[in-house]
Amino acid sequence: MVRSKMQLYEEIRRDKRLNPDLSVRALAARHKTHRRMVRAALASAVPAPRKEYPRRSGLIGPFVEVIDEWLVADRAAPKKQRHTARRVWQRLVREHGATLSEVTVSRYVKRRRQELGLGEVEVFVPQEHLPGCEAEVDFGEFYARVAGRQVKLHMFAMRLSASGKAFHQAFTTQAQEAFLLGHVLAFEYYGGIPARIRYDNLKPAVTRVLVGRNRQENERFVCLRSHYGFDSFYCQPAKGNEKGGVEGEIGRFRREHLTPVPEVATIGQLNEVIAAADVFDDQRVITGRPITVGAAFAQELPLLAAPPDEPFDHAVLLTARVDAHARISVRQNRYSVPARLASRTVTVRLTATDVEVLDGAKTVALHERAAGRFTDVLDLDHYLEALVKKPGAVLGSTPLAQARKAGTFTDSHQRYWEAARRARGDREGTRALIEVLLAQRNLPAQAITAAMDAAVAAGVLDPASVIIDARRAGEQRIAPVIPIGALTHYDRPLPTLARYDALLAQDTAKETS
Repeated sequence: MVRSKMQLYEEIRRDKRLNPDLSVRALAARHKTHRRMVRAALASAVPAPRKEYPRRSGLIGPFVEVIDEWLVADRAAPKKQRHTARRVWQRLVREHGATLSEVTVSRYVKRRRQELGLGEVEVFVPQEHLPGCEAEVDFGEFYARVAGRQVKLHMFAMRLSASGKAFHQAFTTQAQEAFLLGHVLAFEYYGGIPARIRYDNLKPAVTRVLVGRNRQENERFVCLRSHYGFDSFYCQPAKGNEKGGVEGEIGRFRREHLTPVPEVATIGQLNEVIAAADVFDDQRVITGRPITVGAAFAQELPLLAAPPDEPFDHAVLLTARVDAHARISVRQNRYSVPARLASRTVTVRLTATDVEVLDGAKTVALHERAAGRFTDVLDLDHYLEALVKKPGAVLGSTPLAQARKAGTFTDSHQRYWEAARRARGDREGTRALIEVLLAQRNLPAQAITAAMDAAVAAGVLDPASVIIDARRAGEQRIAPVIPIGALTHYDRPLPTLARYDALLAQDTAKETS
């Protein structure tokens, strides 16, 4: 068993106390050590600190001045373009022909940085987060397979600093419309509003960073803040530690609930998965805290400010010009509008999830917002008036391909179209299909589908007949069916003439008297 120096001192001093006649030589022989060690042990119970000798320069000696010069010059260089220990070693080998090992250089660089005051460690002060007082907001990136295609998505995250309760929502963008909607959904989820929210310098909130913590803010964000009545606090640039709670939260959530890469049919389905994960996290206990996140939030909820009664309009209003293909371009994606609006300017009400197109005050198109860039989202219904004049353009059209993929152009439509083309020819058969599709705007889709199937089975392919059958089926489906028992509420007693008969009897009695 190897003894420490302190244990050796203790044993020497114990033997001397038990047998004061033992000499230094005898104690040294007994403990197999030098007499200097015995004298030192008898003089003090605590071993003297190890003497430090000046380091020998060794092989690095000829290059010390060069390395020091580079490290001192780094004070004026940008933070991300300063010498690392590896870069110092590479330059010594390349420019000065040094044969030193990288470890030798890295040890010297580490020690020399401390001596020159270049390696200062920033000290962080622990903070106390009172319930209901503060939250943090940020965006994080992740990938998901949506409808079989891997896409890059952006996750809005808000985290209450006191309880650690977090809200997450996936968007196809991190633009202002997603930023605003994220706040609206988060406040609805919490059922209250914290007094202050911390941000970094996100463009949806900050248009310009000024001196210190002053910021030139986006007007729509100012409107959101005014509506909900909270204060904002902006972190210094490149100081993510000032909102470290939400920064760590995004990474944790991504690792625990979005790994492996989720596979979903739609963004809406993905957000259902994320919402379930938020509920599951209520059972989590944050390291160093005595209760679960859910229990801590239950204590914090009464201290959050009540949300306003009226909703906040999180949409962004834009204008767009309709091109010759009846499309508008919004955020590098193109969406169809009715063909009659070609070459006109329309108003677009843009949210993080939808693209609503307005002609005056009337909504003329509503699309789910596309993920990615340079995507066409086309509705076959918007091109029907143009296809009446150009029936030959239907077969290979992109709107038809997208309608088939979305399921709005069904097998029943395809069978009717093929039968009509065989009976009437390609041109007139396609026009018959278009006439049925135009009527589908005002009739139930199921009624149109059933009428087309019946028309194909009977061989009566006139579009007018299909429309009449569909209208009849729709009216029967819409007409309310009232059960007989429910009519008893409206029953009234049958009329009676008993009171008139009594009066008549009185008049007859008077006449006879």
